[in-house]
Amino acid sequence: MGKIAYLFPGQGSQSVGMGQDLANKYENVKEIFLEADHALQDSLYELIMTGPQESLTLTTNAQPALLTTSIAILQKVKEYHIEADFVAGHSLGEYTALVAAGSLSFRDAVQIVRKRGEFMEEAVPNGQGTMAAILGMDAEKLTEITNEVTETTGSVQLANLNCPGQIVISGTREGVEKACQLAKENGARRAIPLEVSGPFHSRLMESASQKLKEVLDKHNFSSAKTPVISNVTAEPVTDADQIKDLLIKQLYSPVRWEESIRTMMDLGVDTFIEIGPGKVLTGLVRKIDRKAKIYNIFDEASLIKTVEQLRGDNE
Repeated sequence: MGKIAYLFPGQGSQSVGMGQDLANKYENVKEIFLEADHALQDSLYELIMTGPQESLTLTTNAQPALLTTSIAILQKVKEYHIEADFVAGHSLGEYTALVAAGSLSFRDAVQIVRKRGEFMEEAVPNGQGTMAAILGMDAEKLTEITNEVTETTGSVQLANLNCPGQIVISGTREGVEKACQLAKENGARRAIPLEVSGPFHSRLMESASQKLKEVLDKHNFSSAKTPVISNVTAEPVTDADQIKDLLIKQLYSPVRWEESIRTMMDLGVDTFIEIGPGKVLTGLVRKIDRKAKIYNIFDEASLIKTVEQLRGDNE
C-alpha cells in the first residue's frame, strides 16, 4: 500500500457557494465557517455562501475564504479516518496544509492569511503588476528570458512551476508583457495573461514579506505532526521555526509545485487527495504523472465517492 498525500488549493479556486452542502447539513462543518467569522470579526460565511463573486475574488477575501472552506471539508474527511502521510498546498494552500498538519491553529491561520492578502494587495499599486501562464517552454529557457527582460524592461520572474510545459511568470506589467512576447518568439506555444490583482511570488512582493514576518512572529507555530512539503524548497519540513522562515520566503519565491509532487512520489506517495473547492491541483498532478491515483473532495458526493474508491483500491 502506497502513501497518501492531502493537497490544498490556492487562490483562483474560490466560487460562491463552495462548501455549502456540507455546511447546511453538518453542524461541525458550519462551525468552522462561524469560527472564521469570529476570528476575523467579519461576515466571511455570508460572502462565501451568497457572494458576489467579485468581492469573494478580492485577495483579502479569497485567501481566508479558501482556507476556511478547505478546512471545513477536511473536518468531514477526518471522520472516515483517511490519514495523510504528507500534506502540501499551492501558495495560499500551504497555510491550509499547516493547519491540517497541526503546525498552526485554524484561528491563527485565518487571521494570518487575511493580513497576507492585505499585504500582497498593498505591495504593488493595482494595475502595475501582473502574471501570465507560459505554455510549452522549459524553466531554464524561460529563466534566461525573464533575466534579460528584468535588466532591460521591467522586473519579471518565474512564479509557479506547475507541471511539465506550464510555468507562470510574475512581475511588472511591462516586464511580463515583454517576457510573453519573447517567449512566443522563442518557441513557447502560448502566453496567457492571468486575471490577478498583483505580481504574486515575484521580487515585487519583498515589501509584503517583511510585514508578513511581523504578523507571523505574533502567532504560535508548533512542529508539524505530518510533514509539509514546502513550496519554496519542494522538500518536507516539520520544524516550527523553519516553517515560519519558509512562509516569509514563499511570498517572493516561485511555487515549485511539479517538484513538490515528484518529491512526494519519491517518498512513496501514490495517492493524492485534493481537498477544497475546484479541481486545479487534480489537473496538475495528472499532467505530472498520469499513473498517480488522484481524488478530489469538494462536496458530500465527491467525499463518498472517494471513500468508496479508496476502500475498493485497498481490497
